[in-house]
Amino acid sequence: MTPAELKALVRTIPDFPAKGVQFRDITTLIGDGEGFASTVAWLAERIPAETTAIAGMEARGFIFGAAVAAQLSLPFLPIRKPGKLPCKTIGIDYHLEYGTDRLEMDPDAVGEGASVAIVDDLLATGGTSCAAAALLRKAGARVDIACFVIDLPDLGGRAKLREIDVAVDALMEFAGE
Repeated sequence: MTPAELKALVRTIPDFPAKGVQFRDITTLIGDGEGFASTVAWLAERIPAETTAIAGMEARGFIFGAAVAAQLSLPFLPIRKPGKLPCKTIGIDYHLEYGTDRLEMDPDAVGEGASVAIVDDLLATGGTSCAAAALLRKAGARVDIACFVIDLPDLGGRAKLREIDVAVDALMEFAGE
């Protein structure tokens, strides 16, 4: 499927979660078998050959990241919300528009110098993706690329990732929030 055909599978829900926000709902994309497979294939094609693992952030990053990892026969590294892992973890706190949040991972999941690509459904402000890159680097990984299904360029996430030397690739863009 073409990028335009895939973009047409993303449902827009106005005024969710707040008035003025155009929510880009990927459930209609993943609910289409051909569309989901084409999206995963597109993402997998962008992963550099030297990549040794794929990381995805909870929750929708698990959908695309795990599928890309399976297609490439690479390990998947889940980046979790606090308190979700049963083992010793390392974590990083980061700022959101209205408060803070935290990401955690198993420090033994990635080896020193491993080349990890981040895969997620949506790039907005870049806060979560930048935090994930920082956490992976704290664990010893090299993070050079992040691939997204959707980029909301007006929110500046791509520029924030570039500031920390992470290249960005996105299948589609939507203007606005």
